[in-house]
Amino acid sequence: MSTQGPALRCSIHPLNTLAPYKYVVVCACYRGQWLLSRHRERDTWETQGGHIEPGETPVMAARRELYEESGVQDAEIIPVCDYCGFTDRGHANGVVFLAVVHAMGELPQSEMAEVRLFDALPENLTYPNVSPRLYQEAARLLDSPP
Repeated sequence: MSTQGPALRCSIHPLNTLAPYKYVVVCACYRGQWLLSRHRERDTWETQGGHIEPGETPVMAARRELYEESGVQDAEIIPVCDYCGFTDRGHANGVVFLAVVHAMGELPQSEMAEVRLFDALPENLTYPNVSPRLYQEAARLLDSPP
């Protein structure tokens, strides 16, 4: 299944209901702002996240992806919900996490070109039909959502 671009949609489900999982998505918040990453091959913004590797738990994958795609190593990782990402060609299940970032780090060499803090989600999102829904779920766990 291709999970690129605007054709991707999602449905939200309670935690621990869609296993086995293929992906994790991390909605990272630092000092009241959302931390988004920009892929080297795109001019759009996205969450940190990706495939769960063999032997990883979803939380391990979330921590790894957060570091690889933003440089953040000091964050509280909180499970939010399960989700199903789908297109007309197929679907895959995953877990959404909220990362409450305590300290920023330097972006390691990766497929990401840059990270940036936003007061609200920008319009130019890589997954415009998915990211706002996932951030809405993650924001429910914050005392004062950005």
